[in-house]
Amino acid sequence: MPARTRALATDIDEQTGIGDVYLEGLRRAQLRLALTVLALMAAAIGGFPVLLALIPTTRTMTVAGIPLPWLVLGVLVYPAAWLLARGYVRQAERFEAEFAAIVEAGRDDG
Repeated sequence: MPARTRALATDIDEQTGIGDVYLEGLRRAQLRLALTVLALMAAAIGGFPVLLALIPTTRTMTVAGIPLPWLVLGVLVYPAAWLLARGYVRQAERFEAEFAAIVEAGRDDG
């Protein structure tokens, strides 16, 4: 097995400096993704009370006999959270697949 091929895989396995750089890149990408999803959910949930405060008529609106605030906070939050969670998982898996492809490409060189 050529030295460069072994180095890429073993650097990660043996937690060498270059292996740590690869893993740190993966961790940072996943942290950025997690913070983005958290910010989107916080903006959506935190922004709704602001909307209610800025536009008073939204407080008394009803949809099919259900008050709008109850509908949004009691029902619509869950599908939104599920969609964000699903998007997070798919993107995190994509990051991991790209990372694995880089490691495998290093193993195939030579």
